[in-house]
Amino acid sequence: MNRGSVLASTLLLLLVPWLPLPALASSKVYIVYMGEKEHDDPSMVTTSHHDVLASVLGSKEAALKSIVYSYKHGFSGFAAMLTEAQAEELSSLDGVVFVKPDALYEMQTTRSWDVVLGNISDQQSARLQQKAKFGQDIIVGVVDSGIWPESRSFDDSGYGPVPARWKGECQTGEAFNATSCNRKIVGARWYTGGVDPELLKGEFMSPRDHNGHGTHVASTIAGSPVRDVSYYGSGLAAGVARGGAPRARLAVYKACWGATVWCSGAALLAAIDDATNDGVDVLSLSLGGFQEFAGTLHAVARGVPVVFAGMNRGPAPQTVRNTAPWLITVAASMMDRSFPTKVVLGNNEELVGQSRYVDATVNTSEFLNLVHGFRCDNASLASVNATGKVVLCYAPEDVNINPPRQGFFNAISNVKKVGARGLIFAGYSSNVLDKADSCNGVMPCVLVDFEIANRIAFYMINTRTPVVRISPATTVVGDWVLSPRIASFSSRGPSVEFPAILKPDIAAPGVSILAAVRDSYEFMSGTSMACPHVSGVVALLKSVHPEWSPAMIKSAIVTTASTTDRFGMPILAEGLPRKPADPFDMGGGHIEPDRAADPGLVYDVDPAEYTRFFRCTLDPKDDCSSYMGRLYQLNLPSIAVPDLVGSVTVSRTVTNVGPAEVTYRVAVEAPAGVDVSVEPTVMTFAVDASRNATFKATLTARQMVQGVYTFGSLAWSDDGGAHSVRIPIAVRSVIQDFVADVS
Repeated sequence: MNRGSVLASTLLLLLVPWLPLPALASSKVYIVYMGEKEHDDPSMVTTSHHDVLASVLGSKEAALKSIVYSYKHGFSGFAAMLTEAQAEELSSLDGVVFVKPDALYEMQTTRSWDVVLGNISDQQSARLQQKAKFGQDIIVGVVDSGIWPESRSFDDSGYGPVPARWKGECQTGEAFNATSCNRKIVGARWYTGGVDPELLKGEFMSPRDHNGHGTHVASTIAGSPVRDVSYYGSGLAAGVARGGAPRARLAVYKACWGATVWCSGAALLAAIDDATNDGVDVLSLSLGGFQEFAGTLHAVARGVPVVFAGMNRGPAPQTVRNTAPWLITVAASMMDRSFPTKVVLGNNEELVGQSRYVDATVNTSEFLNLVHGFRCDNASLASVNATGKVVLCYAPEDVNINPPRQGFFNAISNVKKVGARGLIFAGYSSNVLDKADSCNGVMPCVLVDFEIANRIAFYMINTRTPVVRISPATTVVGDWVLSPRIASFSSRGPSVEFPAILKPDIAAPGVSILAAVRDSYEFMSGTSMACPHVSGVVALLKSVHPEWSPAMIKSAIVTTASTTDRFGMPILAEGLPRKPADPFDMGGGHIEPDRAADPGLVYDVDPAEYTRFFRCTLDPKDDCSSYMGRLYQLNLPSIAVPDLVGSVTVSRTVTNVGPAEVTYRVAVEAPAGVDVSVEPTVMTFAVDASRNATFKATLTARQMVQGVYTFGSLAWSDDGGAHSVRIPIAVRSVIQDFVADVS
């Protein structure tokens, strides 16, 4: 490798395509990584890219026509239209580290921030926000589908000048002019190079958000408070819509396009590269379906925390993505709000499901005939007359082939086609209410569990002409709703690529989040919605502790998280079946921002360790084999040993960021079947002494067995009881190196 390739090789990030880009004639977009920049002047870096490309294509003119993006700020590389043969020739050139085809990647409130941070009017419960001055002048970069600048959530009234350190720009375009940016939206860029033309049809050729996803995410992170907001103005979920860091600034990077929001890898790289150079303080990417992108490591090395969604493929194990150790990977939880909907049968039995049925124009005050649609597929509905009636349906049995969200959506679509006037859908998960939005103005669509569905079916069997009446949904918040719970769709660990790096890192609200979409406020669910909650907290922590590294911020969030619900019981994870949540569901636990602001101890990581880590994943040599087999030695705020044979000793170093004089004592909850001993068991910090201390944890399997993962924790608590610094542990004992069981 050339001298610039060491750090760059960390950036060849094992891109795992979710959907390959279609070839355009004989050429398609390739991403070329060339290592660290040889020049500080971006124009010289770009010129070098043209020269390299011209050497393959034959002329500077051909190079200028071929190149799509030049990555010139955080690292050196480019995206270009190439044939397969040209890509192969480029990959053989000196100074080129890697050439890879582009790919498409998938995007993955009134109440949620009250749950996470406390009520904004409660002086005691919103301590972190007050310390951080509500994120004042922190700049959050949002890489997504754009923004709707006219939304009330982006009002800049009362804001001072844009911070002088900001180097970004406001790119104009269709329905987006220079005045679309303001003192709240300080910058906006858009990227179409490498994007499938089909995705651009009907889109705004500008930073303006066509889909709504990016606006929703941005307003969740940093939206200005907007009072009297509710779902489409219906009164459902009414309250104050606000971001977690409502005084922070937003920098928008539109790299995702189309009605279903897909993102070109080449465009995402360009957005990350620009954002790092523009001067963002935090990067938020609610993306899934891939591994991490080149540029994120450079951002972290420059002090910019990067927050990613963990994917929506749960509850199956090994589905979490975005698992690089320098990223904060977020799982989705449910909060203490539900939308009970009364279902009254003809015998006056009252049952309750959940829905978002609010439309007064859809008249269901009368009793309607009720029919059984079984699976609500076309064949089932063809066997009954559902026109003008309410249909009872059941979720598909194989949730792996037909997951709950898709099953509910298919049922809605099918009963609409036959002219039904209502749907009662039985399933194991209530995390799919977003699909009910397509029922608005047409019919009520209610989710029930199988027990309630069975009672409805029993009534139908014993009644000659069964009828039902569905009332509009209401809003219930607080202690009546068990929370938090990990959402069923939230992807689970362990990491497929790096099982010794425990992922996800943290859980945050991601179900039925009400936030800005165009000029209204709508619900969305997903780890895409959980991600901006963590990004907002990171912005606040960055404001309070500007000297903290991204690893320290991540550690503070993970080690102070809660593993119990509001009643002191273990947090549950929705799935098949529902169970107590473990670190593969929620990492360190559910986010507790006020505690994260004062964690006591943190686990820091030198970015050089990240560099070594990825250098070994891409160009194994020297001691890489041994190093990659001991990834659990990275100084992360977690311990994951996927292949415990006998015993292993893990080392960790903590940094005291609390009182200078303090003593911490260890408490261990050992994973089942594993003994854990810690040395030392007491750590004392003193004035004028080192603020760092190292401890070793020895994990020993109690029996030789080809085992499964078990979980525990290691916590350091100070004598005054002010701090408890807890890290999760996941261990699997093995006899052979490779096993299939991950449960």
